[in-house]
Amino acid sequence: MTTTRRTFMAAGSLVAAKLALEAREAAAQHEGHGAQPEHAPAATPRGAVDPRAGRDYTPVTVPNGGTLPWKMVGGVKVFHLIAEPVKHEMTPGLMLDCWGYNGSTPGPVIEVVQGDRVRIYVTNKLPEPTTVHWHGIVLPNGMDGVSGLNQAPIGVGETFRYEFTLHEHGTFMYHPHFDEMTQMAMGMMGMIVVHPRQRIGPRIDRDFVLMLSEWFIPMGGSRPDPLKMNDFNMLTFNSKAFPGTEPLVAKTGDRVRIRLGNLGAMDHHPVHLHGHTFKIVATDGGIIPASAQWPETTVLVAVGATRDIEFVANAGDWAMHCHMTHHIMNQMGHDTPSFVGADTRRLDAKMKAVLPSYMTMGADGMGGHAEMGMPVPRNSVPMKGGAGKHGYIDMGGMFTVVKVRSGLKSYEDPGWYESPKSEQATVATAAELTRDGIETGDVPTPKAHGGHEGHG
Repeated sequence: MTTTRRTFMAAGSLVAAKLALEAREAAAQHEGHGAQPEHAPAATPRGAVDPRAGRDYTPVTVPNGGTLPWKMVGGVKVFHLIAEPVKHEMTPGLMLDCWGYNGSTPGPVIEVVQGDRVRIYVTNKLPEPTTVHWHGIVLPNGMDGVSGLNQAPIGVGETFRYEFTLHEHGTFMYHPHFDEMTQMAMGMMGMIVVHPRQRIGPRIDRDFVLMLSEWFIPMGGSRPDPLKMNDFNMLTFNSKAFPGTEPLVAKTGDRVRIRLGNLGAMDHHPVHLHGHTFKIVATDGGIIPASAQWPETTVLVAVGATRDIEFVANAGDWAMHCHMTHHIMNQMGHDTPSFVGADTRRLDAKMKAVLPSYMTMGADGMGGHAEMGMPVPRNSVPMKGGAGKHGYIDMGGMFTVVKVRSGLKSYEDPGWYESPKSEQATVATAAELTRDGIETGDVPTPKAHGGHEGHG
């Protein structure tokens, strides 16, 4: 047999296989709940052996969340999403009336394997119609979820069926495509993780999923405002703002993947990880070839996009946050004048004659105000941060901590990291300053501005 003939036969086999797969999918789409197409067996979690394929993967970890349960019916993975109002604690002290899926915002992660055929039932318990768009997934047109274009909307009380095969692996998202401005602003979004059928690249030890989103919550209110186009005052990982965010825990030397998806309304987010360099290894369009990857410490996650980053974990407690400074503050108002540098003593005296507890905030900067325990409207968290190892962490919003330890026996929160004394930043001693020839000169004492009176 000539080389040319063998090449044509191989090409013909590939075409035949592709046509057969397309025919089975078309038949399944028309059959509805009838006989199911042939389907590759489901992959098994890492550590379990599937003798039929010999593959494995590391299940994802979803801080402050979880994955959607499924069952196998006739070779198809069957899921059930319920769109419904949910009560959601965004951070301690802030309870919200949101919309979401299966009792949470974001909805549970849909975790599957390349080649899986899925059937996803969506029940609508919202007060208006909805749909689900499978963002980034290549699928039949009638399953794409755009109301009016690809399907009729899912009416109140109705349940629709979506069914398709997942040909590509990667990180994707799902969200409504009916009144999406309202529904997504109220919290309706989720992530999809499709593992490759065969492992690609180094083995991953910890695989985290984080959804980035932004909200406007009126002071004292409990419902997100979907009409806001800017001035968002709550920024979240998996719909949680620090200190409500769970840490990402890994062992020293673990290879870590973090999958980031952004379904916020308006803002891109430059997510910065301390203490590491990483590589951006994938987008929602697929894997980036190793030759095209380069080291970063910050990844820009655009609206409507996903990015996967990978790194080897270094011991310590490392901040990870959006680097837009207003995105790491909780319910900070942005429409007030700045008092930085102003002498407010005369103003404070006049105001205190009427309101004895009055004090002007911000004349010496805004640091420390969240610790003062000043009264705020009910169900509000203005500028709230959280406790840390060395004092108060005066950040909130899109902020969390990556905790890496040696010798962990589980991935539970290990508490705060104990730095060796030789590696801990501290107040410089007089002897150290003299040794190194450092002259600090006269250090000015803070003026008695109203923002700090009584709190020295």
